[in-house]
Amino acid sequence: MIRSSAFLFCLFGLVAAGHGQGGPSPRDTAQAGATVDWRARHKPGRAALYSAILPGAGQVYNRKYWKAPIVLAGLGTCYWFIQDNNKEFQRYKAAYLDVVKGRPDEFNGLYGADQLRTVADTYQRWRDLSYLAMGLVYVLNIVDATVDGYFVRFDISEDLSLAAAPSLELAARGAAGLSFSLALH
Repeated sequence: MIRSSAFLFCLFGLVAAGHGQGGPSPRDTAQAGATVDWRARHKPGRAALYSAILPGAGQVYNRKYWKAPIVLAGLGTCYWFIQDNNKEFQRYKAAYLDVVKGRPDEFNGLYGADQLRTVADTYQRWRDLSYLAMGLVYVLNIVDATVDGYFVRFDISEDLSLAAAPSLELAARGAAGLSFSLALH
C-alpha cells in the first residue's frame, strides 16, 4: 500500500511539474530566444491519458488545479459508500443465514428471515449503485480533462459586448423588431 501510494505521489508530481514526452522545456525555448506559450505544447490526449492513469492528473495538466480535489472527493465519497454498504450487506446477510440455519443471530431474533433478506438485498443494491457511481465519476473525470484540454487554446477576449438596436430592415416595412450583434474584440 505504501509503495503504490509513493508511486502515485511521484507520478502526480511529474504530471504537475509538466515533465513528459512532449517538446522542449520552457528553459530550452527561452534560451533559443523563442517564447512558446504552454498552450502551444498542450495535448488534449495527454490530459485524457493522465486522468485515466491517475484521476485528477489531467486537470492538473490542464492547469485547472481546483478541479483535482473535486474529482478525488467524488471518488473518495463513492469508495466510502461502497465500503459502508458492503459492510452492512455482509452484516445482514450473515444474520439472514443464521436465522435460516436456526442459529442465534446478531439481532437476537428481533427480525424475521424475510426482513433480513430484504434489508440485505437493499444494501447490496446500494453497493452496486455506488460502484456504478464511482465508474461514472471516473469516466466524467477523463471526459472533463479531455474537453478542457481542447479548450486550452480557445481564446476569449476580455472585451465582449452585446448591442441591441431596432431592426432597420423591419422598421422600413413598418414592423417592429430588434437586431442583436455580438462583438468580439
